[in-house]
Amino acid sequence: MDGLSAAEARRVALHAQGFGRARPVPGAVTARALAATIERLHLHQVDSVNVLVRAHYLPAFSRLGPYDRGLLEEAAWGARRGRKLFEYWAHECSLLPLALQPLFRWRMARADRGIGCYGRLRPYAGELRPAAMAVLERIRAEGPMSAGDFEDGRGKGGWWGWGETKGALEWLFWAGHLTTATRRLTFERVYDLPERVLPAAVLALPTPDEGEAHRALVDLSARAMGVASAGDLRDYFRLRPEEARTAVAELVEAGRLREVAVEGWSKPGYLHAEARVPRRVSARALLAPFDPLVWERSRAERLFGFRYRIEIYVPAELRQHGYYVLPFLSGDRLVARVDLKADRAAGRLVVKGVHWEAGPRPENAEALRAELESMAGWLGLRCDGPSAIDVPRVGNGDL
Repeated sequence: MDGLSAAEARRVALHAQGFGRARPVPGAVTARALAATIERLHLHQVDSVNVLVRAHYLPAFSRLGPYDRGLLEEAAWGARRGRKLFEYWAHECSLLPLALQPLFRWRMARADRGIGCYGRLRPYAGELRPAAMAVLERIRAEGPMSAGDFEDGRGKGGWWGWGETKGALEWLFWAGHLTTATRRLTFERVYDLPERVLPAAVLALPTPDEGEAHRALVDLSARAMGVASAGDLRDYFRLRPEEARTAVAELVEAGRLREVAVEGWSKPGYLHAEARVPRRVSARALLAPFDPLVWERSRAERLFGFRYRIEIYVPAELRQHGYYVLPFLSGDRLVARVDLKADRAAGRLVVKGVHWEAGPRPENAEALRAELESMAGWLGLRCDGPSAIDVPRVGNGDL
């Protein structure tokens, strides 16, 4: 097998993910630049947590710098003619380019049979199917609706306390009978028929068989990661091990993937045919917990020696680094963890804590402050200068 050093693998991955390129001038990010970023990653994972900003906005900021979030909203939830993205279960629930919609029809067909979706949704493919079809027919007749527009609403007990109608809507979404028409200000999903939301040209695209779709998805995964283990390739679009294993073998045979030994990896890596090994990568970015560069935690450890766990669901007294912690990329290394909160009432970006991986170096501290100032401006928070960002002495260093 050919080999890559740990540093080479890290640079391959960063380049594939769109890091190390010069960012556009602030305010000059176009819809085309945003689309190119999403097409490079193939998806932005959707998450409802809004302590800083919803996670699907962050990957583009990490790579492009400040941009108009309205561009993403228009591409994802705007008028049918201008729509460029659709929502579906990919890694988790994600925004994906429309061209990928046919590659997930096999997953929709399985969900229609009660396969591959949440266990609590499976009855809607069987004994509760008439009730789900009644929900579908009501939307067909009355137009786009959210769960809250139905009599039983979303159920009790918070976001995941689904009522019967919410369960039916989520199964219909998973099975492709419904899609997301828009999101309300509360981030509540509004459902509608795909033929009223997605462009007709997309729905008319041929449907590949399962094997072809799996190969295409693994190829896209490998292109987005540059170099990856078999597990990484499977995880990107959440394929089953046997599906990914077959697709990887076929892509190796076709010359799209090349097996390589990577320094420090216990299992083989797979280098994509289009991957580059840059001599140097110099990047600066705060990364969402759900950014494709770090969402697979074992991969972050292999590439960066960075053990990362999100602590949202950890009791406050047991958290090591904070509630909403963003890894900070400087150069080609993850050098710090930054616990951030947008205090919208006070108009301030609050840095609740900074934990450096190996002690703050002056150049990394300067880069972090610059990135925090950029983020504050992007979010419309007060940032009159360095003193406008609250940086308490928390963690093993401060700015």
